[in-house]
Amino acid sequence: MNNRLIVALDLNSKAEALQAVKELGPKLSFVKVGMELFYSTGPDFIASLKDLGLKVFLDLKVHDIPNTAKRAIAVLSRLGCDMLNLHCSGGLTMMRQASEALEADTLLIGVTQLTSTDQEVLNKQLGIPGTVEDSVLNYASLAKEAGLAGVVCSPHEVVRLKKELGPEFITVTPGVRPAGNDIQDQKRVMTPREAIAIGSDYLVVGRPIIGSEDRRGALEKIIEDMEAGKR
Repeated sequence: MNNRLIVALDLNSKAEALQAVKELGPKLSFVKVGMELFYSTGPDFIASLKDLGLKVFLDLKVHDIPNTAKRAIAVLSRLGCDMLNLHCSGGLTMMRQASEALEADTLLIGVTQLTSTDQEVLNKQLGIPGTVEDSVLNYASLAKEAGLAGVVCSPHEVVRLKKELGPEFITVTPGVRPAGNDIQDQKRVMTPREAIAIGSDYLVVGRPIIGSEDRRGALEKIIEDMEAGKR
């Protein structure tokens, strides 16, 4: 299960991130580098993580006109990342061109709706009608048509996406919190055990691990909870 747990290194310096990696220990397999850390450390930090034997999900959520997105993904894919993402809301052409620009064995996935988006935000603030689940399915369908490997979604949409788009279509799910943990700014959440049980392919967990006084212990408890959710 450690290969399906992506730990979000939500830190702002190379020294802090490498210290976290050291503390997390040998069961750490896959990490996520987001905007804060990437903008602080630059692209060379990806190579540092790869040299440690880690898989890397570079979470920059590319979103621009098709040609710009295509060129950005081409550059980012040369860094040796195992996973990259872009916003599905950029449209079919943008996603298709970005997918064609991959220059390495990298999974490209689309961001559907952020796990901080609830029904009120979707309808009243973003002006998108229908349910959150319907919006996620629409974006995911476009992502599959564009040739992407899968999408980022909350665990709550996984069952429907797998049913509609096939079990091979990858679901990467943030919004995962251990039982009793503060959900903070997340809205659509599940426990690690629940997320695995309903078919999530990868779980993204940050603050419950990185913010813990015992980071290694927190990581191992989540892996144990994931194991309990196996079908």
